[in-house]
Amino acid sequence: MESSITLHVDGQWRTLTVDTRTTLLDALRERLGLTSPKKGCDHGQCGSCTVLLDGRRATTCLALAVAHDGARITTADGLAEGAEPHPVQRAFLDRDAFQCGYCTPGQICSAVGMLEEAKAGWPSHATRDLAGPAPDLDDAEIRERMSGNLCRCGAYVNIVAAIRQVAR
Repeated sequence: MESSITLHVDGQWRTLTVDTRTTLLDALRERLGLTSPKKGCDHGQCGSCTVLLDGRRATTCLALAVAHDGARITTADGLAEGAEPHPVQRAFLDRDAFQCGYCTPGQICSAVGMLEEAKAGWPSHATRDLAGPAPDLDDAEIRERMSGNLCRCGAYVNIVAAIRQVAR
């Protein structure tokens, strides 16, 4: 069974017809030709497919496209303001947080989402002061909040440093 859906992706409305079993990841990659969300584990465990879905980070390999008809999606490609990279993208460049780069788009989207979550005062399992206004984004807090995104190349230290650069 097919269904027509409309998604607002990286600032543009896009309408497409998909099989109702199509994941959001496959709709973005295979139907819209967007390559920044990566297919990693296809089980929601590696975070390579992370995008911002209605402003919140989401693993698109676990989301059905038809369930998000009308949603606003921002991929790593859509974060930049024209030629100016998003501050998180700039920090990844400054801190050499890329390694092979396969996980990088998902890491960047997840970092942007988690910085907004922290700014809004959402605690994580590593938050020490639950009564405080906003969690202190120390390395332990950043690692916990980014634990849904895996880097197989070992760029964790540089990824944490890049996120810390933006968090301050």
